[in-house]
Amino acid sequence: MNHTFCADLSREQQDPLAGSAAHAERNLLLSWPRAKWQRKLRHASDMSNSLKQTLDTLADDGLRINLIQQPGMEKYQHQLFLMPERRRFRVARWELEAFFSAFQSGSRLSQWEQPAMLNDLVLCCTHGTKDKCCAKYGYKTFKALASTVAEHPLPFEVWESSHLGGCRLAASVIVLPNVRKYGRITPEQALPFLQAEARQQRFLPGYRGGSQLTPAQQSAEIAALTHLSTDTEQPTLALISDQGDDQTREIRFQWRLDQRQGELTVHCQATTLWRVDTCADLAQGPTESTVWQAKVGSRHAPSSTPPPTDKQAAR
Repeated sequence: MNHTFCADLSREQQDPLAGSAAHAERNLLLSWPRAKWQRKLRHASDMSNSLKQTLDTLADDGLRINLIQQPGMEKYQHQLFLMPERRRFRVARWELEAFFSAFQSGSRLSQWEQPAMLNDLVLCCTHGTKDKCCAKYGYKTFKALASTVAEHPLPFEVWESSHLGGCRLAASVIVLPNVRKYGRITPEQALPFLQAEARQQRFLPGYRGGSQLTPAQQSAEIAALTHLSTDTEQPTLALISDQGDDQTREIRFQWRLDQRQGELTVHCQATTLWRVDTCADLAQGPTESTVWQAKVGSRHAPSSTPPPTDKQAAR
């Protein structure tokens, strides 16, 4: 184990991106200078203990909280985003406790609310105090994403972010409010990645799978997308069935592309990989992890199965 960075080792092992996309649907983002970020993804060294406790309580209630920053932002005038609601707020530091008290009680937040958001958010993890890979690889990719948006008419705001999960997959990126997670995004991929997302398409070279799907379903989704996509279009997929056990699964999707539609079966097989998840694990060595390999099977006309519900859709 002579590797310095867990991301280098992960890439050399061909550790798959697919199956690593779990993420909460409800997100709160709080702007805070990165120099003050602590190891915990929602804490900063100059936060009051009461604010830290409030953020922890909200996280315990199911709200994913990340700290974000942009170069040149105001230090004591904080921007907050609620996703998927696409709400933006501007709150002075001395008012944060009042804001969160109103938020927790369900009171009106209109005194802090800003105009409705027009663009999606692109967050790139640069949380070096959590993992040095996110500093080494994340910051270069963040700069490339930000400069690409500045130079091209692309509908995004780009922010640095605290820990997004999957440090070994740096640079780690997420697009909100769609909650699409990506890994190993390089500076050279910034433009094609953003162009794909601007078309509401997944950038398949770095896509980690649908965040609300299981790891096996995420692997099957990526296999299906890769099999069905054309140079210019991607299909809409909806999960029909998922059968099997903890070693093998047969996952079936309904797909639509242009005027065509059908059903596709993907076979998934569990395998094991010895890996380190973060640079902090390098000293103790790798541990055994389960990953899924997916292979496209039969492709056939739709059956009489009722259309899947929205919760079943694999977007």
